[in-house]
Amino acid sequence: MRLSLGFSPCPNDTFIFDALVNKKIDVEGLEFDVVLEDVETLNQWALEGKLDITKLSLPAFFRSMDHHVLLDSGSALGKGVGPLLISKSDVSYSKKEVQRSVIALPGANTTAHLLFSFAYPVTANKKFMIFSAIENAVLNEDAELGVIIHENRFTYQLKGLHKVIDLGEYWEEKMKVPIPLGAIAMKRTFDPSVTKQVSALIKKSLEYSFRNYPQITEYVKQHSQEMSEDVMRQHIDLYVNNYSLTLGEEGKRAIKTLLEVFNKLNGTTITSHHSLFL
Repeated sequence: MRLSLGFSPCPNDTFIFDALVNKKIDVEGLEFDVVLEDVETLNQWALEGKLDITKLSLPAFFRSMDHHVLLDSGSALGKGVGPLLISKSDVSYSKKEVQRSVIALPGANTTAHLLFSFAYPVTANKKFMIFSAIENAVLNEDAELGVIIHENRFTYQLKGLHKVIDLGEYWEEKMKVPIPLGAIAMKRTFDPSVTKQVSALIKKSLEYSFRNYPQITEYVKQHSQEMSEDVMRQHIDLYVNNYSLTLGEEGKRAIKTLLEVFNKLNGTTITSHHSLFL
């Protein structure tokens, strides 16, 4: 059986999927047509139902969960892993000042946008762009503030930018659950046995990578060409953890909590006629 599979070129995703897509483990007769794209492109494709299996932000999953189920493996959840709100000047910003500012954000369907809206629910001046453009948008004053994710957490200070607030810390303090950033979803049209097989293979792929860590493979390097190996390891250490192996009850509770916040902020009552989880 051939399945289309999408994830980002970021080190956490390539680290998880390396052994699977490069057949370092037994893929049990399955074949994967792999596409690597930025997370907001994958989010949009999920809303369109383009791929069989995809990495996606949780808000994109909430908007498409009648058509997708979350796999137990491959997710990005954790503590101290949230997006940061940054500025060009090293000054403190009041809540009102943030709400009046032009904010650069990494896509309307990202969890970063949802976590920002959780902290600043009445902000109107939002500019959505690819996550890798946000630092320069703030430096060039195309936006007064920006919400950064992924490896930019490790590079913004080198560019002379300053943290205004850690949006993940704010979430953890208020909600007392881990930060659910992204997950792997699969179309509900597949037989549950195939879905369970794919989830188990992703777990085996990650276990293979963990056994060989801290080695950085060529597959991870080739998709992270502008990063030093040091930054790649920081990225993996931050975003890949036990929740990536299995969501567990705590991970599932965090995602359900995020869904409640999503509904409240959007004035919706999105529910699913199916279980959210595999």
